[in-house]
Amino acid sequence: MAARSLLLPRWRRRRRRTGGRRGVPSQDGGGAAALSGAMAADGPRSLFALSAAAVSRSMGALERDVWALPGHLLRGLLPLLTVFRLERAEGAARRAGLSTQPIWRKLWDDVMKTRPPNSENITCWRKKFLETFFSNVLHGVLDVSSDWRLNDHHFSPLLHSSPHVSQLTLCNMLQGAVELTAEHNQKVLENLAGSLRILKFQHLLSSDQSIRRSLVLLLHRLIHHGSVSQVSMYSWPVPDTVLLVLILSMSAGFWRSGNALTYHSSPCGLCREEDKAQSQESAQERVERGRYNEREWSDVENQKGFPGAPEEADGEVNGYRADARLNSVLSGPRSHSLRNQACEEASSKVPCDHTGIQGGSSRCVSDQLSCHPVLQKTRRRLRSAVGKKRRCLRRSRGPYGDPEDLYDFVFTVAREDNSGLLDKNSATEGENAENWTSSSPGSLCAGHAGCKKRGGSAGIFSLKAAHRFRSVSTLELFSIPLTGETCRTLSNLLSSWVSLENLVLSYNGLGANIFCILSGLRALSRHSNCHLHVVRVSDVFSHMPCMELVRCILSAFPQLRTLSVSFDLKNQLEGNRPEGNPSCSEVEIPESCLEQLEIRFPREPLHTAFLLPVLKASKSLQQLSLDSATLPCSQELGLLLEALKECNPNLKKLSFHDVNLAEHQKEVLLLLQDPVLQEITFSFCRLFESSTTEFLSDIINTVKRNSSLKSLKLPGNRLGNHRLVALADIFSEDSSSSLCQLDVSSNCIKPDGLLEFTKKLEGHIQQRGGQIQFTHLRLFQNWLDQDAETAQEALRRLKAVCSVVNDSWDSSQAFADYISVM
Repeated sequence: MAARSLLLPRWRRRRRRTGGRRGVPSQDGGGAAALSGAMAADGPRSLFALSAAAVSRSMGALERDVWALPGHLLRGLLPLLTVFRLERAEGAARRAGLSTQPIWRKLWDDVMKTRPPNSENITCWRKKFLETFFSNVLHGVLDVSSDWRLNDHHFSPLLHSSPHVSQLTLCNMLQGAVELTAEHNQKVLENLAGSLRILKFQHLLSSDQSIRRSLVLLLHRLIHHGSVSQVSMYSWPVPDTVLLVLILSMSAGFWRSGNALTYHSSPCGLCREEDKAQSQESAQERVERGRYNEREWSDVENQKGFPGAPEEADGEVNGYRADARLNSVLSGPRSHSLRNQACEEASSKVPCDHTGIQGGSSRCVSDQLSCHPVLQKTRRRLRSAVGKKRRCLRRSRGPYGDPEDLYDFVFTVAREDNSGLLDKNSATEGENAENWTSSSPGSLCAGHAGCKKRGGSAGIFSLKAAHRFRSVSTLELFSIPLTGETCRTLSNLLSSWVSLENLVLSYNGLGANIFCILSGLRALSRHSNCHLHVVRVSDVFSHMPCMELVRCILSAFPQLRTLSVSFDLKNQLEGNRPEGNPSCSEVEIPESCLEQLEIRFPREPLHTAFLLPVLKASKSLQQLSLDSATLPCSQELGLLLEALKECNPNLKKLSFHDVNLAEHQKEVLLLLQDPVLQEITFSFCRLFESSTTEFLSDIINTVKRNSSLKSLKLPGNRLGNHRLVALADIFSEDSSSSLCQLDVSSNCIKPDGLLEFTKKLEGHIQQRGGQIQFTHLRLFQNWLDQDAETAQEALRRLKAVCSVVNDSWDSSQAFADYISVM
């Protein structure tokens, strides 16, 4: 009470100084009225609550004094602040030892009125609220006047929430891109360039030229000059090819010179700064090289037999090297780091003229010329010609650029000689051109016969006139059909996308075009500084057997750490292979770096003989997941376990999903007693379909003796009440088990069975003196709604022992759905 009594006279003195209530600026008239109304609706308040409400209405004048209040006073004031003031109060609350997380969580519940997915994993509700708030305001689905805490005249919704946005989704007609690139949102875009990490596109529609230009500016700022590291695209049944290729190419870091990107009638300032810095650096380098070359020239002039050398050098430069120099100079300078990214890794493997498609031939040829002083005369002749050409190009382009630049950039190969896109060494591999495995680093799926029949490289994205900027490290394409033309474009981009770390292609209807993607991956793998470690491919139909595709991908890219291949159905025309594409079972797999392998078979038989070469080549394998496979014979699973034990001693996690193991009880027990495995999953594997009571007892006793097993997942195996209760004996007093996680989801468990399991578990814990390592229990999709009171008691007692994850599942509706499809 002393603190409250001291606080009140201070406010009164300030009011008198400022001329009463009218002299104190309020947050917002409507917000203050709403706050007073809310307080009146809640009934009479204490003197402190009334005082805190008065302070919250006068934060404009009292903010600095409020941040200096003791923690017990600040705690009662924080819930009465608007979003603008609450965000500014974070530092003061932290210094006072207070957390604003409950306030932001309540804001979410009051304003968003939805439960976010995976809410138990949200660590910062402040960031979650402001990020979602930004997206909702941007897309016009949230009215800031709907809540007094959002209605503050100091608060600019997009500007003040943008620093907290790390993930953004643009959809439909890309209205969000148009809004963000508007002149009044320039500061918002700058904030996003520093905070945004994930950019998503969903349900896109065709757009006109002006919208595409806004998208170009947005991608250029957020990717090329920003921090976006992941681009994901979802649900685009009929993609606009121009728009799709535009997003892919800019994600890969390719676009025209910055001078062609105008932002409100001005060229990109960041590009101009880079060009200026680069030109200054190049000028200094030329001066230093000139001094060095003069000394070299004087030394070489004294050597005998030298006069014939200049003619030979001139002849070489006047050939394709001179053309490469000309093309690279016309492309314009780029920043030092970006040139290195595209050029250095290629200089030791392919001729420098090939690196022109990566934006780096200027550096390569320049270095070569500078290393030979006899070529200085030729260089001066080239510089003169190129200067005239560049001035003509600049005059013809104009300040805004041609409105058809987007189309020209995406579809120019049909009007160009695409020999610049191909490796000069491909001629020596002509006899192997029909085999996709011999594609050159710069080729565009040159060996796939299907591609050739559809018209070769016409319409493929051209990189001749493009520059290399910063690129993203993760590309995800979900439910977007990719035509042969688009696949060849993507293959071309992948061939030099050295910054790419994760590639996800899901339900894209690839079919035979998978060989185009593999060709790009093979070319990419030849770069010494390639970073690709994760590839995930999933689709409805499999063009080839899953194991053959796994072998193809690993042989093309042995540096992978994670590989996931998933198909729903087997292609009935699988036997009709395209010409020039041999069976991948004949391809030898080099030693790989694979650590995680996931295979979803479209009800294909699992033949260990086909999987064995992959296991032998993957000595570092730590996780293996096999889904929807059939076992052709009773010995097959035993052979697989022997192969794993022999080839993969470091395997830590093994998962079987929808694999019938009802007749493989011996192998199941062998897996459960493995001293190396730490996580085992038997998901919908019919473990107890034809088993006896002894089998369950054997499982419990085996797990009790295994001190290395940390996680056991048994979803969808019809455990029922009695088997669940029996599993509690895993944690008995005589157990040496270290089991931490148990998953019994979708196992027909009822509330009374869960309560009995809880009581038995409590008894074992009491016998062990409270020492138990069990920490997580998963109970999704069980019949706990049949007796809500018993279920709540069981869950309450369980949560005192471990972390419980469950859901409010309607078992009656699920049973009706099950009956309807029988």
